[in-house]
Amino acid sequence: MAEREKLAKISELALRSRRDGLTRLLPPLGEVLRGSLTERYLTCGNPDCKCARGERHGPVWYLSVTLDQAHRAGCTVPADQVEQVRRWIENYHQVKESLERISDINRELMHRQKAKNKKRKNGAK
Repeated sequence: MAEREKLAKISELALRSRRDGLTRLLPPLGEVLRGSLTERYLTCGNPDCKCARGERHGPVWYLSVTLDQAHRAGCTVPADQVEQVRRWIENYHQVKESLERISDINRELMHRQKAKNKKRKNGAK
């Protein structure tokens, strides 16, 4: 709510400029990935393996994505793709945050347009 109050104090031109700036700063949309990247160390179950003595295998990088409340998908990520996956996940968070801010600005602009239309309508009577 405090963000809405801040936007209400900014001129319409400044709001439009801020919105345009946010859209220019978006990362390439083809390079976004929703999910969580985790590092895992695993045991294989072989009693003669080093992991049976506590030296686990890894790291193994794992991408996990929540599809809905009951379903999750995941896969291992090859070590040579970990940095790319991290970048894509960060891009996703940046896009999501920017979209929320753009949406806030658009709601404020819509609210102002509605108020202008109401004023015109009441002034015409």
